[in-house]
Amino acid sequence: MTPSKHTRRACLALAALGLVAGQAWAQVTSAPRVKFATSAGDFVVEVYPDKAPKTVENFLQYVKDKHYDGTVFHRVINNFMVQGGGFDASYAQKPTRPPVAHEGREALARGGDKNVVGTLAMARTNDPNSASSQFFINVKDNDFLNPTLIPPGDPVPKFEYQGRVYENTPRAQLVNAPQLFGYTVFGKVVSGMDVVNKIKAVPTAAGGPFPGDVPKTPIVINSATLIK
Repeated sequence: MTPSKHTRRACLALAALGLVAGQAWAQVTSAPRVKFATSAGDFVVEVYPDKAPKTVENFLQYVKDKHYDGTVFHRVINNFMVQGGGFDASYAQKPTRPPVAHEGREALARGGDKNVVGTLAMARTNDPNSASSQFFINVKDNDFLNPTLIPPGDPVPKFEYQGRVYENTPRAQLVNAPQLFGYTVFGKVVSGMDVVNKIKAVPTAAGGPFPGDVPKTPIVINSATLIK
């Protein structure tokens, strides 16, 4: 019996759907994972090179170089985030490679996560392109840390920010505005979020060169290992 045209079309559609689903599954299963073994317990993060390739490459190179081994979570703020990856247990800052270019907007435009609970993002100074080794984990939804996507056009016909409307603004003025860059999300915690929640709740005080938010009992990253 010869299949009808409708049957053949249905088969082709199912095959195409299967191919798309297979590609999506391949992307999910190929995401690298890093296990952090800390003095408070272990957690695992998954990172997304398809969303923020330069950021992920930079982070994984620090993992491979064992940069994070022996560092501490030096900034812990309950109801905000936990930050580490830059200082050893004596609060000496570890040397780093040159900073990585900011990819926050690109990652968001590619369907990446915002700064919500459990996501992993790069820490930086006021300079958007200053991120090196330090990272933070959001322990609440921090919308104010999200990159701001710039609408098309030059000048941009209409742009809204913090309740104010800007009209016919030169594109470069918006693209280069420091307050619109936000922070690059490049991964998330996939297991051990209970450990992160334990870290966020530890008592803090002044420590080393920092006037506050330092765990009274150091939370040490004993090792960070690429497991996938």
